[in-house]
Amino acid sequence: MEKQIEQLMEMGATRGQARAALQQHKDVMEAAERIFEGKFDNLPDDDDAQMVVESSTATKRPRMATPDDDEDEEMEDDGEAEDFVDYDSDDDSMPVDANSKNNADVDPYSGIFFSKDRREEVIEVEEDSQTTTIAGSEAPVKLMMQGEWMKGCPEGSEQSFLFGLYSELTEGICQCPDCGMAVPRNKSDFFAIFPEFSSFIQHLLTIVRKTCQGCKKPFCFACGESINADKVHRPSAAQDDNPLFHCSNLQGVILGVGLFMLEQMFVEQSQNDTESKPRSNKRRKTTPLSSMTSTPSKDADDDEPYFPTHLAKGGIGYAGNLKEDNSGQIEAMALQHAKDEKIGNLLASIREYLPNLHRPGGGQTSDFLVHPTALAHLRRRFNNVCSALLRNDSLADMSDRRVLYFELLEWLGTISSHEALASMMAMPIMAVVSVKVVTPKKTSKSSSHIRERMIVYEGSASPRELLEGIAIQAQAAMKGLEGMKPADDGPKELTEEEKRMTIDHKGKSKESTTVVSEENQALINFCRRILSTTTAIDRSLRDTKGDAFVERLHASLPRLFTSSQPGAYVDAGDTEESAKKAYVEWAKNTRFEYCDLTIPGSWSEDDPESTPQYKFYYNQEARNLANMDIPKRSLAIAKELAILTANLPVAWDSSIFLRVDETRVDVIKALITGPEGTPYYNGCYLFDIFLVQRYNDAPPHVKYMTTGGGKFRFNPNLYADGKVCLSLLGTWQGPGWVAGKSTLLQVLISIQSMILCEEPYLNEPGWANSAGTPQSHAYSGNVRRMVVKTAMLENLKNPPEPFEDVIRTHYRLKARSIKKQLDQWLAQDDGKTTTPDGGGYGGERVVGGSNNGFKADVEELKKLLDTL
Repeated sequence: MEKQIEQLMEMGATRGQARAALQQHKDVMEAAERIFEGKFDNLPDDDDAQMVVESSTATKRPRMATPDDDEDEEMEDDGEAEDFVDYDSDDDSMPVDANSKNNADVDPYSGIFFSKDRREEVIEVEEDSQTTTIAGSEAPVKLMMQGEWMKGCPEGSEQSFLFGLYSELTEGICQCPDCGMAVPRNKSDFFAIFPEFSSFIQHLLTIVRKTCQGCKKPFCFACGESINADKVHRPSAAQDDNPLFHCSNLQGVILGVGLFMLEQMFVEQSQNDTESKPRSNKRRKTTPLSSMTSTPSKDADDDEPYFPTHLAKGGIGYAGNLKEDNSGQIEAMALQHAKDEKIGNLLASIREYLPNLHRPGGGQTSDFLVHPTALAHLRRRFNNVCSALLRNDSLADMSDRRVLYFELLEWLGTISSHEALASMMAMPIMAVVSVKVVTPKKTSKSSSHIRERMIVYEGSASPRELLEGIAIQAQAAMKGLEGMKPADDGPKELTEEEKRMTIDHKGKSKESTTVVSEENQALINFCRRILSTTTAIDRSLRDTKGDAFVERLHASLPRLFTSSQPGAYVDAGDTEESAKKAYVEWAKNTRFEYCDLTIPGSWSEDDPESTPQYKFYYNQEARNLANMDIPKRSLAIAKELAILTANLPVAWDSSIFLRVDETRVDVIKALITGPEGTPYYNGCYLFDIFLVQRYNDAPPHVKYMTTGGGKFRFNPNLYADGKVCLSLLGTWQGPGWVAGKSTLLQVLISIQSMILCEEPYLNEPGWANSAGTPQSHAYSGNVRRMVVKTAMLENLKNPPEPFEDVIRTHYRLKARSIKKQLDQWLAQDDGKTTTPDGGGYGGERVVGGSNNGFKADVEELKKLLDTL
């Protein structure tokens, strides 16, 4: 037993823990796993124990062990080990969930601190690459070095297990368990990186099952245990005899090498994309894929508020005379599909070796005993790829790339269904934020160099949190596709048969009375699969972590609100910085909501022929299309809603809020807050929007509603009768709506940045070259007076539905800033009377500027702001 105790101590256990674990579990690996799970954490060490082992817990600067460490001086301990509060603690001060009292027995991460605030500094080792020649391979094969094997942010005792398995399978000998004959192991046996994953698997099949030359009995080359064909199987275990499922050692190696190959392929493709074309379209800020290897990046989880550049000078600027260049689009799509298919196929090949208790034919030995290194590689490598894919902010793009995203969902479903892996779905992904190269050193054993890098990792969104953003888009798309259909009971977990049906790219499903187009059905299947995967993950987390954990997780996830859900009070704080932070967070949570836009009592629920009336300029058009099923339009609206839920721009400077009728998703109201640096700043401008019968072959109808009852014309392109002049809408000259490509989001941002601009005088074609003239300044002054009277004061006194809470919160959070703005506007006012038609440059000047009503409006608005 003494030798086994020493082995466990080398992995990071104390002598007392090793002895107690071996008394209960004779197998060293099983004892190690129980220690890894924390089952023996509270045992004191023996008094005479001499601990000569590097700490493997996650300290301030964990250092990876290397074969040459014995030649180097020990790193000095900086003594700054972080105290992590256990998020999942079963301390007496916290309520204990009955479902989670035995979680430590199944959840390897039961004692891990789940927080995105976590930060780790890790020294990683990079060695010179090595190659070898393997029989059957035409070219030299690269070997996976120890630094590559152990790369990533450590958790718990992962480093010890990674080092132990790598050392076991690359050095020394494997003895026959029956006669003791020794077979030498080499690095090329288990850590050869072939060009194809299938070649690696074939190579393992040729070496893993050895026949002893002495006793002629078979044994496993990976774990050294005998292979007994007459062994007793678990009732649910597979009856076939695949040698690659014999032991957890093989599982750890196959997943480690396979995920390394996946990561390398993914990074290579991403770098090629970055080099081949500049990035021009705004996307949510993400972690650069190359950060998986060396490139530093900011925290990918933080959404930086996006605000479009204003058109400051030069006229209307509705895309000018430029036209979109669509050349090469088909080739680019084909190339993307080929890349997705390649990664999807590799994912599918590796997934066969994931621990899976529901494997067709029954679970294998390695499915029941998950190797700690498999957990480490899934958390470090797969999560990086998963994070990059789930940060895609376009459901339509993901649906078009189903060949890859269906396979990703298969992975998430398989991982979440295993009790030892499920908690990974809620663990923050540790992303690289900085890299610092340490002075290289040369070993004395050879001419190879070992380079050290200081990697700083920070917590970012977990896979479950990232999936929630996509689930919100999927729910919006389903709502758009279902139209007036009654809502179902919510997403249900799919059966294995139903999952196979959703992968059918033809969109085939069970026959129903409603004819659904092939493209619509494909999107429906994809959305259902997303929602069923989130349901399955939550169910597994409840089983392994308990109800309380899942409730805390849900409270932190992004979500859509409805008008029936009262918003929590948002405190602006005492400084402008705190107000800005609170404002952006509030705006992100409320920018898109469903609400009831019908007129109460205008229809009867008992009369199926009754059609509701809407509080909406295009009420009659909406009623005319009631109950009409237009598949192409439904698909366009579904994709549009998915885009809008995640991409409406919000910022302290200017934001866009949308309210969509909960039963008629083509009935929409928008509120845009005026951009900073313009005479529209901080005003609230409302628009009624209807997605017409031919949408999106034809543009939506948009009506401007903040006109003071049809009195004020705020801009040459915003008429007092509500007409919006924009080439995208077909109401102005220039490049117009592109069928199937243009979006409502483009319309909204065009209004925000191009109509609500710095010098609105220039939006009139005849005045486009008058930037900075007295006439332009006078026009802007006239606009400011109209804005204060109508877009600010009137909206605050009588906030229009359904934006009452948005308007009041907007002005309350920005009250201090707006009062300063009003003082500046009052000082800049030229004293002229307000001209409702917008021609402020022609108004009469009032001496002193005190009798044109502007000062009185400003004072009244300030008093209202003080009462909020």
